[in-house]
Amino acid sequence: MEERYEQLKGIIKIYLPEDVTVEAITPESHFINELNINSANLVDIVLDVEDAFDIVLENEDMDQMKTVKDALDIIDAKLKAS
Repeated sequence: MEERYEQLKGIIKIYLPEDVTVEAITPESHFINELNINSANLVDIVLDVEDAFDIVLENEDMDQMKTVKDALDIIDAKLKAS
Protein backbone atom coordinates (compact mmCIF):
# COMPACT_ATOMS: atom_id res chain seq x y z
CA MET A 1 0.00 0.00 0.00
CA GLU A 2 2.80 2.41 0.91
CA GLU A 3 4.50 1.77 -2.42
CA ARG A 4 1.27 2.52 -4.32
CA TYR A 5 0.77 5.65 -2.23
CA GLU A 6 4.26 6.91 -3.13
CA GLN A 7 3.66 6.08 -6.80
CA LEU A 8 0.35 7.94 -6.72
CA LYS A 9 1.96 10.93 -5.01
CA GLY A 10 4.54 11.01 -7.80
CA ILE A 11 1.75 11.19 -10.37
CA ILE A 12 -0.20 13.88 -8.47
CA LYS A 13 2.92 15.96 -7.88
CA ILE A 14 3.23 16.73 -11.60
CA TYR A 15 -0.18 18.42 -11.63
CA LEU A 16 0.03 20.45 -8.43
CA PRO A 17 -0.31 24.21 -8.88
CA GLU A 18 2.64 26.35 -7.80
CA ASP A 19 1.01 27.30 -4.50
CA VAL A 20 0.73 23.67 -3.32
CA THR A 21 3.76 21.64 -2.23
CA VAL A 22 4.15 17.88 -2.49
CA GLU A 23 4.25 17.81 1.32
CA ALA A 24 0.58 18.88 1.22
CA ILE A 25 -0.39 15.50 -0.25
CA THR A 26 -1.83 13.21 2.42
CA PRO A 27 -4.28 10.32 2.11
CA GLU A 28 -7.03 12.68 3.29
CA SER A 29 -6.18 15.40 0.74
CA HIS A 30 -9.14 16.37 -1.43
CA PHE A 31 -7.92 16.74 -5.04
CA ILE A 32 -9.94 19.83 -5.92
CA ASN A 33 -10.58 21.56 -2.57
CA GLU A 34 -7.19 21.07 -0.91
CA LEU A 35 -4.68 20.33 -3.65
CA ASN A 36 -6.27 22.86 -6.06
CA ILE A 37 -6.18 20.40 -8.95
CA ASN A 38 -8.62 21.42 -11.67
CA SER A 39 -10.92 18.95 -13.40
CA ALA A 40 -8.81 18.82 -16.58
CA ASN A 41 -5.73 17.88 -14.56
CA LEU A 42 -7.77 15.34 -12.62
CA VAL A 43 -8.54 13.62 -15.92
CA ASP A 44 -4.79 13.58 -16.68
CA ILE A 45 -4.12 12.06 -13.26
CA VAL A 46 -6.69 9.35 -13.98
CA LEU A 47 -5.03 8.57 -17.32
CA ASP A 48 -1.59 8.42 -15.67
CA VAL A 49 -2.96 6.17 -12.92
CA GLU A 50 -4.42 3.83 -15.55
CA ASP A 51 -1.05 3.61 -17.28
CA ALA A 52 1.02 3.30 -14.11
CA PHE A 53 -1.10 0.56 -12.53
CA ASP A 54 -2.33 -1.07 -15.78
CA ILE A 55 -6.00 -0.68 -14.84
CA VAL A 56 -9.09 0.88 -16.43
CA LEU A 57 -11.09 3.46 -14.47
CA GLU A 58 -14.76 3.92 -15.31
CA ASN A 59 -16.65 7.22 -15.06
CA GLU A 60 -18.17 6.18 -11.74
CA ASP A 61 -14.66 5.49 -10.39
CA MET A 62 -13.64 9.02 -11.33
CA ASP A 63 -16.78 10.41 -9.66
CA GLN A 64 -15.84 8.60 -6.44
CA MET A 65 -12.23 9.78 -6.56
CA LYS A 66 -12.44 12.83 -4.31
CA THR A 67 -9.40 12.24 -2.08
CA VAL A 68 -6.02 10.58 -2.41
CA LYS A 69 -7.28 7.70 -0.24
CA ASP A 70 -10.31 7.27 -2.54
CA ALA A 71 -7.90 6.90 -5.45
CA LEU A 72 -5.82 4.33 -3.55
CA ASP A 73 -8.93 2.34 -2.60
CA ILE A 74 -10.10 2.30 -6.23
CA ILE A 75 -6.63 1.27 -7.46
CA ASP A 76 -6.54 -1.56 -4.88
CA ALA A 77 -10.01 -2.77 -5.83
CA LYS A 78 -9.15 -2.76 -9.55
CA LEU A 79 -5.88 -4.62 -8.98
CA LYS A 80 -7.62 -7.27 -6.85
CA ALA A 81 -10.33 -7.71 -9.49
CA SER A 82 -7.88 -8.22 -12.36
